[in-house]
Amino acid sequence: SPVRGVARDRLTMRELEGRTIVRVSPPTLAGARGVAKRAFDVAVAAGLLVILALPMAGITLAVLVTSGRPVLHRQQRVGRGGRVFTMWKFRTMRTDAETAGLPGWTVRDDPRRTGIGTVLRRLSLDELPQLWNVLRGDMSLVGPRPERPLFVARFNQDHAWYRYRHRIRPGITGLAQVRGHRGDTALEPRIEADNWYIEHWSLSLDLKILARTVAAVLRGQNAY
Repeated sequence: SPVRGVARDRLTMRELEGRTIVRVSPPTLAGARGVAKRAFDVAVAAGLLVILALPMAGITLAVLVTSGRPVLHRQQRVGRGGRVFTMWKFRTMRTDAETAGLPGWTVRDDPRRTGIGTVLRRLSLDELPQLWNVLRGDMSLVGPRPERPLFVARFNQDHAWYRYRHRIRPGITGLAQVRGHRGDTALEPRIEADNWYIEHWSLSLDLKILARTVAAVLRGQNAY
């Protein structure tokens, strides 16, 4: 089994017949901690949906006028415990972006993007419909970014620690993203960042990541 470093507060040591026994407690986002994270998600997502209602209506109209229907793009993604759910985004690609039926990575200056899609992706505004996913309980504001089932199956085979990202709900943003590991970037740093986040979670950490996300969006950091 793979072994990784753990936080000290998860280690308990005791003596047994002259030997030191070390017990490693699993990272927990259940009980009071899980309730606190979920309550925070619901309160913030609901508030943002109210505040951003008019801007989102404007984006809807802009997509409709410039590139037609559908306005929203939906994809199957893998969430907590390996459960597949439908994730929503404003459509930023041409409707024939995947005519071959095979999913592909989004890359810098992706030629499949629409004109309005380039702007939305640069400012990460295409992610706003995922606030509804948060309210539904599919996602969290902060957590590992969810991936498509085909890629998850591949990554689970190639990377020992990838499956452990699914211990919690996926997020709209995450520690990996604010560290610059998004888009067409290496996978190993993302896996390490996501698992570190799960094992060291706190509400203050979520607030720091959300603040850094706003700063990263304004800089357009790795926004494809």
